[in-house]
Parts: sequence; structure tokens; C-alpha cells
Amino acid sequence: MAVLRCGLVGAGIGASLSPALHEVEARHHGLDLSYTLFDVDRLGQVLDEAERDGFAGLNVTHPFKQQVIEQLDHLSPQARAIGAVNTVVFRDGERHGHNTDAYGFTEAFRATLPDAATGHVVQLGAGGAGAACAHSLLGLGVERLTIVDPDADRRAELAGRLGAAHVATATPGLLASADGLVNASPIGMHHHPGLPLPAELLHRRLWVVDIVYMPLVTELLRAARAAGARAVGGTAMCAYQAAAAFQLFTGLTPDTARMLDHLDVILAGLSV
Repeated sequence: MAVLRCGLVGAGIGASLSPALHEVEARHHGLDLSYTLFDVDRLGQVLDEAERDGFAGLNVTHPFKQQVIEQLDHLSPQARAIGAVNTVVFRDGERHGHNTDAYGFTEAFRATLPDAATGHVVQLGAGGAGAACAHSLLGLGVERLTIVDPDADRRAELAGRLGAAHVATATPGLLASADGLVNASPIGMHHHPGLPLPAELLHRRLWVVDIVYMPLVTELLRAARAAGARAVGGTAMCAYQAAAAFQLFTGLTPDTARMLDHLDVILAGLSV
């Protein structure tokens, strides 16, 4: 039986759990799937090499979700609207870009915060993941979205495209009036440790979502819970987006609940 080859390209991804998620789910379907990590500082010719080597596709993560678009032939309507791609499928000599991050965020939000107020949400990060989360938040009914990012051009471009407000940094007044806070920046990841904003800005009336899933409990989640806020990590989003990418790569319908359970088990083992 031929091996279906997939992979992930990004920077600082050596600890990624994507290989385990995809390969184990494939075995449940009787599929021999190999998932390779391309941990690189530059996107360069990675897509050329993967396509030449017969890969079915690649996932794309920080910091290449927007850069990769110029190397693609087609974008799904959602990827085009978001302006970022996290899944590339090689098919019939062409490269098709998709975004499963928005789906992942939406499904995770509905599962973990079904009753959350959505009048005003502050989002940290306007990069590739941030674009997907912002798109999702508006689809979830957020009435007022404020995007915080130190890159003036990037935050202005995303805010302008979505009709959102934007500022350089979160302030006490901004968060005092907010219902929710989403961290879609890389701050909190193993390679970017720390808090994405001062802990004293957090308060018990907020709900907080940190899309980082490694470590399992980020500094933001710890600080938010200490402040009395309801806080959710990125595990569910990771599983949902991976399931959608798995379907794009294989044409098979994954068991998302099984993938989420598997991810929980892996993360629990890592946190021991």
C-alpha cells in the first residue's frame, strides 16, 4: 500500500503534535500516512520540494500563513476572505490553499464557550492565525472587535478588511469594557514565552481564549484564572483544525472527538 505523505512547515515546530494526530487517525482508517515536519526559518522552496516528492499536501503555521499565498494557484473562498492559508493541497499539478483555522476556532468556541457574551471582543495578534480568528469571531456574532498588534500596517490592513477597530496595545479602558479577550499572537508558545499583555488588565468579567495549546496552561491562562476570568486554551481549536486538514489531505471523514481525546491524552502526558 502506498504511503500518503503530508507535513507541516513553520518555524520552531520541533515539538508539534501534528504528526501524532494525523498518523494515528489515519491508522484508524486503515491508511498508511506519513507526516513530516519542515522546521525552517524561511519558506523558500519547501513547497516545491514537497510537491516534487509526491506529498498530498502541507499544513502551514507561523510565520508563513500569509507568505505562502504567493506560491499557490488557487485559494478557497474562506482562505481568500481571511487572507491566510494553513493547509495546502497538491492536486493535478496545482496548489490549492485552504484555511481550517477559522473552522477550528469557530467549532472550539461553540463547544467551550457556548453562552459567552459577544458584544465587544479584544483580539491580540493580526497575523495569519489572527486573521482567521477575527474572521471567525465576526461570524460568531461579535458586534465590536478591536484588534491589538504592534505592527501598525498589519493591524490596519486586517481591521480595514473586516471593519474592526485597531490599536497598538491593550489598555485598562479597552479591556474594562470588553466581554472577551482572544490571544492569537505567538506570545505564550514555548519559543515565545511570557504574557501578551500586563496581567493587571485581566478581570473576572472577561472570558479569555488563548489559541496556544503548547504549553497546555500558558502564562495568560494562569493569570486569567487567577483574576477570576473564565479561560480556555487552544486544544479544541487544534483538534478541529487538524481534523478539517486531515479530510482535505485524505478525502476521509475523521472522527474529531477521537482526535480531541487523543490530543488530550498526549498533552496530559507532556504536562506530567
